[in-house]
Amino acid sequence: MEIRFGEYALRSWSWDDAPALVRYANNRSIWLNVRDAFPHPYTEADADAWLNRVVDQDRPTSFAIASESEAIGGMGMTLKDDVRRRTAEIGYWLAEPFWGRGIATDAVRAVVDYAFANFDLTRVEAYVFEWNLASRRVLEKAGFVQEARLRRRATKDGKTIDEFLYALVREGEVFPQEFGISPP
Repeated sequence: MEIRFGEYALRSWSWDDAPALVRYANNRSIWLNVRDAFPHPYTEADADAWLNRVVDQDRPTSFAIASESEAIGGMGMTLKDDVRRRTAEIGYWLAEPFWGRGIATDAVRAVVDYAFANFDLTRVEAYVFEWNLASRRVLEKAGFVQEARLRRRATKDGKTIDEFLYALVREGEVFPQEFGISPP
């Protein structure tokens, strides 16, 4: 699977991505802005474990952000369940040499388009640590709206911090009249 945007793409992960994954993911500046499940330092064993999970997914929800020659980041989507079954949460990271070029914004737009076209979703959301102003701007430029500041919700690098909830809601959602629900 591949979604092109300019000279970059969201594409399925491959075993060939392991060297680039180790080279770019092993960066404290990236680790500070993602969940602790993303290890630091990031080793070859971590890359192998990750690729074991995501290579050959039946319904892709994890993608490499890639240049023509290599993976330069990652984008993931977690499909929610139960009463949130029409919601997906996205997360992403981009190699530091590629920051500030609009690549993350374009990748977010591409994954949202993919999510709405391929899954029965009405909402895509993302959580951002309070100090990650660049990621907040990425989401805003991609059309997401800040819905909440979740006070002291996350602990990262020994600090308990606020987290921001951003969401993009599919336009034109039909409200089920049989439940007496009408549009706002």
